[in-house]
Amino acid sequence: MTSQSDIDFSKLFAKIDELKPNFIQRLQKAVEIPSVSGDESLRPQVFKTAEFLKDELTRLGAQDIQLSPLGKQPPQVANPDLELPPIVLSRFGSDPAKKTILVYGHYDVQPASLEDGWNTDPFKLVEKNDVLYGRGSSDDKGPVMGWLNVIEAHNALGLELPVNLITCFEGMEESGSLGLDELIAREAKGYFKGVDAVTISDNYWLGTTKPVLTYGLRGVNYYQISVNGPSADLHSGLFGGIVAEPLNDLVKLLANLADPQGKILIKGIDEQVAPLTEQEDKLYDDIEFDVQVLNDATGSKTALYNDKKSILQHRWRYPSLSIHGIEGAFSEAGAKTVIPAKVKGKFSIRTVPNIESAKLTELVIKHVEQDFAKLNSPNKVHVELIHDGDYWLSDPFNENFTAARKATKKVWNIDPDLTREGGSIPITLTFEKELKTSVLLLPIGRGDDGAHSTNEKLDVSNYIEGVKTQSAYLHYYAQGDK
Repeated sequence: MTSQSDIDFSKLFAKIDELKPNFIQRLQKAVEIPSVSGDESLRPQVFKTAEFLKDELTRLGAQDIQLSPLGKQPPQVANPDLELPPIVLSRFGSDPAKKTILVYGHYDVQPASLEDGWNTDPFKLVEKNDVLYGRGSSDDKGPVMGWLNVIEAHNALGLELPVNLITCFEGMEESGSLGLDELIAREAKGYFKGVDAVTISDNYWLGTTKPVLTYGLRGVNYYQISVNGPSADLHSGLFGGIVAEPLNDLVKLLANLADPQGKILIKGIDEQVAPLTEQEDKLYDDIEFDVQVLNDATGSKTALYNDKKSILQHRWRYPSLSIHGIEGAFSEAGAKTVIPAKVKGKFSIRTVPNIESAKLTELVIKHVEQDFAKLNSPNKVHVELIHDGDYWLSDPFNENFTAARKATKKVWNIDPDLTREGGSIPITLTFEKELKTSVLLLPIGRGDDGAHSTNEKLDVSNYIEGVKTQSAYLHYYAQGDK
């Protein structure tokens, strides 16, 4: 058996470089399909992308390709017969002597148009100065195409994949991953039986120069405060000063959720947070990050902290509360002297170990109701949880991460930073719980790729070196500690 230190990737990496035009063309075809899952009128384009993936997988020699249906979308949409796009499942190999890796990605994208401020048509892949611009180039069509490119490169060399590979590509990630949790649970002992590890490439480097591996994500609980008063909107000239105004109450309630320094004011939350250990604290020492990166990302100098550790720890391992908006209040240009009869305030709390969702919700409701009682308002208040997704934390030194670390070092000639993220990918925890296995986040894109924003991009170097990293990871994972 060849030892891991003797793996020679020279021919494979050379073939990947040679196939670069093919790989860019594959991504170009994918980007040109406007698979915006949140736009009902574009739902057929999401289905078209699923068919595109099926055709690509067929050409690459996949077995047991399934476009697994998820049924109709819940009836809150305008079209009650709107079908959910399928999960694209496929296999490459079923050798019981090999380990099995499941790779997950999504083929739907966020909305985009030239009017949003794009410099080029968002649904035409444009290459400029070794950068690929287009909606989905980084999130998440680029990484998904990366896995297909890995297979093509192996096929071109007549080289057998070192593992059994299962693909799981969904078309509703940008719209809540409707139906995916149920499919994973259903297929845990079916299509996904025997999966040894799961790999997701749907996140990004922390910065722009150094690769990372991600071992933790914050969860998110989304809440809504409703304040009801008069039976209808009122004229402020007739009723101002003589009725209790719901918006006044709501503003006071929202203002007492967190202070201007970002400290959450809800009692009992801090006590749930797992203490920072010396070992965890040391993981932040060598991470490449500077406060200027934060200022560049926000386009301002509004950072609450000025040192690396404080910024990263409050982004990754401490909870945060953000107020997102008010429904029912006048928000258009101009002046309107109306007293709204009913308003809703929306906010979320990013959760971390060891915050329990149910306990958090109890604390939130208690805090808001006690604050409202202090107002002595005749209006009515209601607090509710809209949705929640748990945090995720893995072991960055397990077999899965070790293989990815070796692969990253081999390709980029540097040890990757071990990072957590402030955002949430709830499906990560679902895979881990249902398949009872390790999940790895192996990012391909850079921190400035602009996912969900205008002029989304993926550097050509990240795309091609990403294929090499994905390839090497499979080989190192297959070898284990031998």
